[in-house]
Amino acid sequence: MSDFTARDDRFHFDVMSDRWWETETAWFAFCCPERKLGGWLYSMFRPNIGTVAGGAWVWDDSAHLPWEALYSANYTALRIPRDQDLDDIALPTGVTIKALEPLRRYRLGFKDEDRLTLDLTYEAVMEPRALRKAESSFKNLNHFDQFGRVTGEITLHGEPIAIDCHAIRDRSWGPRPEHRPGKSAYVTGIASPEDAFLAVTKWNDDADPIAYGFMIRDGEIGDLVSGRRIVERDPATGFVARITIEGRDEFGRELHAEGRRLSGITINRHSFIDNNGLIAWTINGKAGHGEDQDMWPVHRWSAFRRQARKESLA
Repeated sequence: MSDFTARDDRFHFDVMSDRWWETETAWFAFCCPERKLGGWLYSMFRPNIGTVAGGAWVWDDSAHLPWEALYSANYTALRIPRDQDLDDIALPTGVTIKALEPLRRYRLGFKDEDRLTLDLTYEAVMEPRALRKAESSFKNLNHFDQFGRVTGEITLHGEPIAIDCHAIRDRSWGPRPEHRPGKSAYVTGIASPEDAFLAVTKWNDDADPIAYGFMIRDGEIGDLVSGRRIVERDPATGFVARITIEGRDEFGRELHAEGRRLSGITINRHSFIDNNGLIAWTINGKAGHGEDQDMWPVHRWSAFRRQARKESLA
């Protein structure tokens, strides 16, 4: 039984406080792994100051900087349409979202002249999974994650590209100040609706223990209760090149996932950056794909890279 209802497809502005940093988000991922192509639609609403931020990103292995990637539109402070709700909305960022079936099916769109057009359908393959552990990086937010199948087409700089993949979405609402000093990772992988995982690491712990997550194995879902993220970084860029997730769920089942980065993009998200990698996974022996969001406060990433360059010159 889901913790959520059709009401959660709509805005939660009426239950928020009057603090300016009260925030609501809606994120959908998609990809075409055979082209090493990843994509996001992300919208971040701040109702008390009346703004929506976000937009769309599409990348492959040709570049990681947003101004060199295939497509990047990251708006900071456009006006929230006050006559629409989140279950059927056209945003000034170019994003459109329409709930076709509550908590299950969504029509997703994006339009930016002849640069990017997007027409996708997201269909859930699991119930929304609530945030279930207080020490996760999401702190006091209401939050859920949900894997689904994404189908349709994008047209990128005049080229139509078919999309048929499994990917994840999430929703959150609650307090989210812009200053978020924690270093953490949000890692997803899916081989099929019966075999998938989400692992979120604890803030500011360089051992990368898993703070929150779940595993679907042979169709049965269970919360991750222990585990860790192990990464091998490219010395030239600092980005995650290879990654291992080791974990155990509430039923005592083991999670072992090994991945390699296919491509990625660096997104500046106010006080931190997200080095987001599209990952080819082997999940408990089964091939799949997903993402590794390697999140750093800007000052810590800068210090990490300065030290790496210093050591390379020694």
